Amino acid sequence: MVSHAMRVHQRCHDRSTVVSIPSPFTHCSLGTEGKMAPKTPMRCLRVEGTDIVDADGKQVILKGCATGGHTNMENFITGYPGHENEMRKAMLEVLGQEKYDFFFDKFLEYFFTPSDARFLASLGLNCIRIPINYHHFLDDHNPGIIKQEGFKLIDRIVDACAAEGLYTIIDMHTFPGGQNQGWHSDAGIHKALFWDFKVFQDSMTDLWVEIAKHYKNNTWVAGYNPMNEPADPDHTALQAWYKRVEKAIREVDPDHILFLDGNTYAMDFTGFKEVLPNCVYAIHDYASFGFPAGEPYVGSPEQKESLQKTYERKVQFMKEKDVPIWNGEFGPVYASPGDENYEKVNQQRYDLLGQQLKIYKKDEISWSIWLYKDIGFQGMVHASPDSAYIKLLKPFLEKKKRLGVDKWGRDDSAVKHIYEPVIAHFKEAILPENINKRYPQVWKIEGHIHRVLRETLMSEILCWEYASYFEGKTLEELDELAGSFKLENCVKREGLNEILRRDAEGRTA
Repeated sequence: MVSHAMRVHQRCHDRSTVVSIPSPFTHCSLGTEGKMAPKTPMRCLRVEGTDIVDADGKQVILKGCATGGHTNMENFITGYPGHENEMRKAMLEVLGQEKYDFFFDKFLEYFFTPSDARFLASLGLNCIRIPINYHHFLDDHNPGIIKQEGFKLIDRIVDACAAEGLYTIIDMHTFPGGQNQGWHSDAGIHKALFWDFKVFQDSMTDLWVEIAKHYKNNTWVAGYNPMNEPADPDHTALQAWYKRVEKAIREVDPDHILFLDGNTYAMDFTGFKEVLPNCVYAIHDYASFGFPAGEPYVGSPEQKESLQKTYERKVQFMKEKDVPIWNGEFGPVYASPGDENYEKVNQQRYDLLGQQLKIYKKDEISWSIWLYKDIGFQGMVHASPDSAYIKLLKPFLEKKKRLGVDKWGRDDSAVKHIYEPVIAHFKEAILPENINKRYPQVWKIEGHIHRVLRETLMSEILCWEYASYFEGKTLEELDELAGSFKLENCVKREGLNEILRRDAEGRTA
């Protein structure tokens, strides 16, 4: 058997077999704005050994980003606290149904348009991951009915990307009960109850069948990411559900690739024992050097070795089984003007990103950086500080940052003294052998305390304060607020985008 490393080595001597980016497709007809439209691929991408290949059997390395914060909203991306479903309830209470529908319809319309797809294609990217909140398709009070509005929403993104020669990966980011314990599963609790209720698993399997039916003939869809960042405490239920959903999807769509995340937030494959057909296995490779609580990245030999070792640990299963690797999420967060030494900090983060891309390039793996658009923390583009949305919410955003209620990249310096006694109390009261027993153990007791007290309880209550900023707004004002996320009203993070552009062109990141 030829190993994963040997396959990569062989390809280095035969570059004609590699389909790089930009898009490898020829153009055949006039599209929007008078330019030539990309030719639709003849068949779906597929897995062949350690590669993703096209209809001609040529390797395709998918390089792109995720539209997180759009069809699955997240607190640090658009500025609300806690969980999307709680925020939406608070907004409905303040706005009423008509204005609520208007604002969120406009937000979904403006956040990603054909202009966004054109911009991403201009960077040389070739694949966009679309995170989805299941609520766009299912109503918890009537789970047996699939909402067709969800397909219209996702179709608009898929079609806009296809018009620019961009593949898409459809990613189910939330699940009933929560597939993990984090805020981004939108469960509003600190447990992953999806694994405890068969009715939840039945419902989401059925939803994936309907999604697969809808996109089965769409060759611009690179594949399906059935579950984002699973966190199955028993390490067995995930394997059972993957087998079940793979079989169910294949019955209606035998061709599309499935991108399967590892357990424990796409970082652990120790419970994986077999490879499913036409599947790519996915890691998420965030580096602690890219976050405020981590050691600053200076590019030392020790730091580079740490990045390499962490990556190798995550991809060990794929290399042993000789299957393709997809890094579905990675990327640092960035300091803002006004933060101490923000330019120096951001250059360190760019250097870190460049080193990670060198690791991925060496192994010729596909990747999707997190993320495309936000309010200025991690995105390739972000809402302008002068936009209506940021100006309206500035006092609340400053308060939220000071309180550190969002887990992602927070700075605890202003509230550390408040939580240290609570943590000390837990450690004193709980037997040492049990203190870090709760899954995921990597969080330790500190992470679980913050998840319950700050990220869940305090954040839920703060949703009403966030929503109060929208009280009394007219339709025209709500339109302007949503319009803050139009690409033409956003600021491009040129340092980050240039790194991605250089990598797409095959130059050193």
